[in-house]
Amino acid sequence: MNSRSIRVLGIAPYEGMKTAMQKLAAEREDLELDVYTGDLNKGVEIARQNFNSNYDVIISRGGTAEMIGKATSIPVIEISLSVYDILRAMKLAENYSDRYAVVGFSAITDSARLLCDLLQYDMDIITLHSGDDVQAVLKSLKKKGCRMVVCDMITNTTAKKLGLNAILITSGAESIQTAFDMAVKLSRSYADMREQNGFLNAVIQGSDTITAVFDENGRLHFSTFEKSGLNTEDSEKLFHLLKKELPAAKSMEGRKVIRTLNSSSYAIINQTLHVAPNKYIVFYIRESVVPPLSGRRGISISDKREEEEKLLGSFYGITGIGDELKLRIQQMSQSSQPVLILGEEGTGKDQVIRELYYQSPLKNNPVITVDFSSCDDKSWEFLMNHHNSPFTDSNNTIVLKNIGILSEARQKQLLNAVKDTNLCKRNRLFLTCVCRPDDSMPVQAMEYIKALSCLSLALLPLRKRLSDLPDMISLYLGALNMEMGKQVIGLEDGALELLKAYSWPSNYSQFKRVLRELAMITVKPYIQTSDVEEVLDRERTFSGTDGLLPFNSRIDIEKTLDEINQDVIQMVLREMGGNQSAAAKRLGISRTTMWRLLKK
Repeated sequence: MNSRSIRVLGIAPYEGMKTAMQKLAAEREDLELDVYTGDLNKGVEIARQNFNSNYDVIISRGGTAEMIGKATSIPVIEISLSVYDILRAMKLAENYSDRYAVVGFSAITDSARLLCDLLQYDMDIITLHSGDDVQAVLKSLKKKGCRMVVCDMITNTTAKKLGLNAILITSGAESIQTAFDMAVKLSRSYADMREQNGFLNAVIQGSDTITAVFDENGRLHFSTFEKSGLNTEDSEKLFHLLKKELPAAKSMEGRKVIRTLNSSSYAIINQTLHVAPNKYIVFYIRESVVPPLSGRRGISISDKREEEEKLLGSFYGITGIGDELKLRIQQMSQSSQPVLILGEEGTGKDQVIRELYYQSPLKNNPVITVDFSSCDDKSWEFLMNHHNSPFTDSNNTIVLKNIGILSEARQKQLLNAVKDTNLCKRNRLFLTCVCRPDDSMPVQAMEYIKALSCLSLALLPLRKRLSDLPDMISLYLGALNMEMGKQVIGLEDGALELLKAYSWPSNYSQFKRVLRELAMITVKPYIQTSDVEEVLDRERTFSGTDGLLPFNSRIDIEKTLDEINQDVIQMVLREMGGNQSAAAKRLGISRTTMWRLLKK
């Protein structure tokens, strides 16, 4: 390390800030940066885990920086939000069609009010005075009809849990550089402390045993995770594993257990140390020679935390599932009947099941998923005949995925097993079946509905939700900006029309992948029409289709005349290769008239 450089621990509340900090730090010679992603309490735990790692200063943002400052003696520099950061988020929110508000602490709202005065914007701006205000403020806004908020990280997380859409105010490069400059200046006064910590760490880090010290309240006081050879993700998993072992470790001195982490097993021994007036639990961890048990193909078990993380990070979790579908899920969650989810490939059947699970009385119990597309003969035998089969347990949520691929013989065997074991009465049962385009009820699905008295829920393909596309794009771009450290504001008009004109044969999973690629390759505030053309041409090649909607789905006579006009214009645009002048000429109208009809 350069003798003039300082060591900085960065704790970013979202992944995009982590990426931006790494990129800017790589351009400087006066600091070395290790950066992790963690918001609020998670950020505090990261700071505690790395307390003895010889860092000169910690850099974070907002409420996370404030909490870290109270929890550690290492100097903390806060990345402030600039007027430019707030303006970028507000410009992105302009693409959203429904009412929205700016919510945050005074550092955000004071600047937002100034910008509104200068730009003559009229919007709700609400100032928070403490973290305890967030939930009440958001519930009040939702009750008044507000559908989205522009906000900081703590408000962003709470908004999504309450069913509100949110766009996070991300920090730009100028704000991060300012924080780096302050960190370099401040750290010079802590050189002596750095040398002392280095000496003590060297004594302990010489051991090949991983060590972690917790107090009685479960707070981590010391660890050698960083020097153990574990990567950041595995260190975090090991930390959570040890937290689960704490209750038993407090009551059993010298306890030894074997636990599996990824593909390796670890022997864990605990010891209690008394340093008046405090008591500490010390864990010593070594990699074990005992091989981990292998799992069953196609059969997996997860818990509430894992399912919630998957739901919040999914396309549905970011963009919303639509009011009508949300109401159906709420109604079905009150019933104990089995539910069969139908939909084309990529329509989000897994995410709808997670939403149903999260609202069910069994949400604190495990989810056992059986994916028949991955099961082999051994897994099938285990499922049908083993005494430890998931079918023998009770009070769980059981998900049977892709039932449509089973042979007729196995389908009958499965139905008999479900009925003979009273599986539906002892557990909550969900099933999924993939449909072909415009095939509303496959024969296999009907057999399960009749045999098990299933409730059914058919998911709309993306081509039937094209009116929601602008809102989906704005919300998902907001999430991608967080993740990638981008500042994408929206799409050119021509680019949006091309996305609307495409048929999306793989639906939301394909749309999510395409939008992610477009956000990644764009170097301008707005995604370019030429980039969309190139990506969609490649999609047509991959899918083996021309991207046109099936004939019987092109015109829906149940729609209003204005909506049918829009469908016709979009079809002609597609057939003219996106050429707006040619499309208007073929329709016998001017370009101005064409766009006026589309905007209705």
